[in-house]
Amino acid sequence: MTRRTRLNPLTWLAAAGSTAAITTAAASWQLSVAVVAACLGLSLTGGTARRMLPAAAAVLVPFGLSLLVLHGLFFPEGRTVLAEWGPARITAEGLDFAGQRILQLAAVVMALLLFSFSVRVPDLVAALSARGVQGRFAFVLASTLTLLPAIAARAQRIRQAQESRGLVVTRSLVSRVGAFRLQAVPLVLSLIEDAGTRAAVLEARGLSSPGPRTSYREIPDSSLQRTARAVLVLLAVAAVVLRVVQAGAGG
Repeated sequence: MTRRTRLNPLTWLAAAGSTAAITTAAASWQLSVAVVAACLGLSLTGGTARRMLPAAAAVLVPFGLSLLVLHGLFFPEGRTVLAEWGPARITAEGLDFAGQRILQLAAVVMALLLFSFSVRVPDLVAALSARGVQGRFAFVLASTLTLLPAIAARAQRIRQAQESRGLVVTRSLVSRVGAFRLQAVPLVLSLIEDAGTRAAVLEARGLSSPGPRTSYREIPDSSLQRTARAVLVLLAVAAVVLRVVQAGAGG
């Protein structure tokens, strides 16, 4: 058992959430780069990089392009004009602002994805239930946090099945769009069917029934981890409050 698996899932959740909050509040490109590098290192050592990086790219590429277009071409505070086409102007200030926002977004996405691809849903549900969280809410929360890895794994299985039946996907954009269309329909239908099956299973196991519960799954925890979670939450709250105070003073 590795050190990562010995960590309580709530410790992972507190670390990911506080990292996202602190990075967003700090708005520092140096901190964002450090967080992205740390997440990459942890994903490589944990063996989740091959699954996490495509998911991160799927989120960051469209959002990054939209930020570049929005701020790179239409940044009102821009003074150093690099190129101009009518009302659209590429300014150095706009590109700098867009780059910082992209790095900030990348840090948040990477931190949350690292948690999603590293934590086990049963462990997270058991840890939440042990803290008094209602069973159905704990399962919904855990499933939501780990939804992207599940969708990525299901999409990969569908793609492999279609390729084994003769689907050929080339590097051209038209071929990829056509393959996505063929894969999207069975992906959505399988997710809907899976949701119905899970709901029936959970209901049969009495997940929504009131009263005390016991669990066969023991999740390791310690006073050190509980203290670390409290410190992480306090740091996140302090970073957000400091950011709000600075924004109010600047305004």
